[in-house]
Amino acid sequence: MMDSSSEYVFFNAQELKELESCYEKGGLGRFADKIVQKINNLSNIELHIAVTGESGTGKSTFINSMRGLRSKDKDGAKTGTTETTMEPTPYKHPSFPKVCFWDLPGVGTLKFPVKDYLNKMQFDRYEYFIIISRGRFTENDANLAKEIKSMGKKFYFVRTQIDNDLRSLEMEGISFDRNTELERIRNYSTEGLKEAGISNPIIFLISSFQVNEFDFPKLKETLADNLDDIKKDVFLMSLPSTTLKIVKQKENHLRKRIWMLAIVSGTVGAVPIPGLSFSLDLGILVTAIIEFRTCLGLDDASLQRLANVTKKRVEFLKAELKTPLVGEINEDVLKRILIGSAFFGISAAEMALDLVPIVGSIFGSVSSFGMTYKLLSNALNELVVNAQNVVKVAFDIDCNHP
Repeated sequence: MMDSSSEYVFFNAQELKELESCYEKGGLGRFADKIVQKINNLSNIELHIAVTGESGTGKSTFINSMRGLRSKDKDGAKTGTTETTMEPTPYKHPSFPKVCFWDLPGVGTLKFPVKDYLNKMQFDRYEYFIIISRGRFTENDANLAKEIKSMGKKFYFVRTQIDNDLRSLEMEGISFDRNTELERIRNYSTEGLKEAGISNPIIFLISSFQVNEFDFPKLKETLADNLDDIKKDVFLMSLPSTTLKIVKQKENHLRKRIWMLAIVSGTVGAVPIPGLSFSLDLGILVTAIIEFRTCLGLDDASLQRLANVTKKRVEFLKAELKTPLVGEINEDVLKRILIGSAFFGISAAEMALDLVPIVGSIFGSVSSFGMTYKLLSNALNELVVNAQNVVKVAFDIDCNHP
């Protein structure tokens, strides 16, 4: 019935076999119960990321940037030049609290020698470590990386405030080629780490204030790609929608949730909807649409944070929203939208003509599944277009150069 295609990123091979067995033994009801269990489990996945480095390197600014915040925002990490962090300090994502960045004290101080550092910082809690430096990475940074590697965890070197380095050259009136200068800075940092015993270090050059410049996009992509499928999904959803590529990645992952929601709606809570020729669970649709728009950064809080960071008026960004799905949404509102839409007025039988259920032909005759699948796909399409338009105006992105 099921294969191991990329559609099933939330299930391992064993879980797929169990799903098939559930259907064979208990029918759609038991199959759907398993899907509900998986959806609930996904909502409880936690992701903890450690950020360490000496004082003044930009740890707090980086943590804020990854969460789409500024230091003066309510949940922002406060910035400064003195080391005030003596214990791991958690900073949860404002929209996805299961994603947490931890600001760790600088390694190598008298209070935190390298040999004791990982134990005191509760090493096992973190998915990976981001080691930040303002200039040349220190021997302490290299020794920490060695310890992390010996324990089977991943680490990434991040060189911050690259924009300030280039700006200083401009203010001095020094003529330079940007790419050549960036390569010089990279080589300088690389040499320091090699001297300290790190072979072939990979270093990301970033500015936490220019989130689409330098190596910042590459860093985010690397952080996501080195997580398993489920945690990658969690991480991607938490990223501020700053590029069209990020929006596309979010769309791809959200689309892989739709079949699960359609099964639940079509087999567990489906009820007839007056005025429509099919049955479904409006509550599931409402919840899914709200989740889609939060993940894509189209909720009010996300739009306000984006406006703050980009220094654009939030009303300017909201002017790009051309869908009723970003307004007040509840079961009554959604019902009116469905009834008033020519697209949604298509019969379930017609809809089945262009729907190939990804979980097998058993759902071909379940009109509620097919209709819910199509409704959510259409809703996601519409929200993605709006998210792309917001990103374009927020970051002045040329449509031909995403």
